[in-house]
Amino acid sequence: MTNHLPQNIGLRARVTELTGLSTGHVVALGVATVALAPIVLPMVRPVLKATIKTGVTAFEKTKQAIAETGEILADIAAEAKAEARAEPLGAAPQTSSAARTSQSSSIQN
Repeated sequence: MTNHLPQNIGLRARVTELTGLSTGHVVALGVATVALAPIVLPMVRPVLKATIKTGVTAFEKTKQAIAETGEILADIAAEAKAEARAEPLGAAPQTSSAARTSQSSSIQN
C-alpha cells in the first residue's frame, strides 16, 4: 500500500485526510471519546477482560503444544542419530520387520 500523504503532515490534517471529516468534526469526536470513556469502559470491562483471558489461555496452550512438539522432534532426531551411528558406513538402513515381511512376500508372489 502506498502512502499518498506527505510525510510532514500534522496529525489533525492526516486524520482529516484519511476520514474525510473536517477538523472541527475530528476535534469533537476526540472530545466525545474522552468524555465518554469513563462511562463506556466500565460497561465493556467484563468483555475486554474475558477477551484478554481467552487470548492468554490460547497463547499458553499454543506455547505448551509447541514445546511438546519440539521435544518429540528432538527425540526422533536423537533416535535417528543413534541408529545412524550404530550402522556401519555405507550399509543400507534397516527396515522394520513388518516392512521386510511385506517385501519378502511380494517378492515370492
